[in-house]
Amino acid sequence: MRVVPTIDLNADLGEGVTDDAGLLEVVTSANVACGYHAGDETTMRAVCEYAARRGVAVGAQVSYDDRENFGRVAVDVDFDTLRGQVEDQVGMLSRIAAAAGTSVTYVKPHGALYNTVVHDEQQASAVLAGSGDLPVLGLPPSVFLRLAERAGRITYREGFPDRGYTTEGILLPRDEPGALVEDAKTIAGNAVRLACSGNIASVCVHGDSADAVRNAAEVRRALERAGFVLRAFISGGSP
Repeated sequence: MRVVPTIDLNADLGEGVTDDAGLLEVVTSANVACGYHAGDETTMRAVCEYAARRGVAVGAQVSYDDRENFGRVAVDVDFDTLRGQVEDQVGMLSRIAAAAGTSVTYVKPHGALYNTVVHDEQQASAVLAGSGDLPVLGLPPSVFLRLAERAGRITYREGFPDRGYTTEGILLPRDEPGALVEDAKTIAGNAVRLACSGNIASVCVHGDSADAVRNAAEVRRALERAGFVLRAFISGGSP
C-alpha cells in the first residue's frame, strides 16, 4: 500500500492586517496573536470560532509585550517577566478557544522572540516555562527545540517558503537583501522543496503580507499537485 505524504500549512492570524477568514479557508494550523504584539480578545474569539468550524488547529503565537514594533524588535527581558508574559498569553487564548469550542494545541513564538529563542537559552527556557506542556513549533536548528526535546516536550519543525535563509539555516533579517520572497510561484516552489526534504512537519506562509491569502492558496495547490495531503501536524486540524 502506498503511503500518502502529509504536510501542515500554517499562518499567523488575528493580527489585524490580513483576511483571517480567507486564510482559514486554506491553512490547516493557525498561529493566533495573543494581544501582546497584535490582536485583542474580539479578534482572538473570531479566529477561534472560525477555526473550530473549519477544523483548523489553533496555536498560541506568543510575543514580547511590544505592540508599537509589532513584536519585531528584540527585548532584553528577564526570565520571570517573559515567563509570566507567555503564561498570560497562552492562558488568555486558551480561555477564548475553549469558549469557541476548540483548544490551544501548540505554542509558537512570534517575530523577534522567534528569532531570539533560536540561540538564547534563557529566553527559550522562559517561553517553555510559561507555556506549560504544550507541543512547540519552531525553527531547526534552534536552542528552543533542543531544550523542549530535552524536557520531554513534543516538538515540530517548520520551514518558511517566503523567507530567505542564512548558510547556517537561520532566517535572514528582514532588512537584508533576499530576506523576503514575494513572488507567489517562487514561494510555492520553495514550499514543495521544503516539504519534500522530509525535515519539517509544517510550512509557514506569513499572514501579514498584502498577498497572504493568494500566496497560501498557491502553496496549497502546489503541495497537493506534488502529492501531499494537507493535514495539521497535531490533532485539532482538518483531515
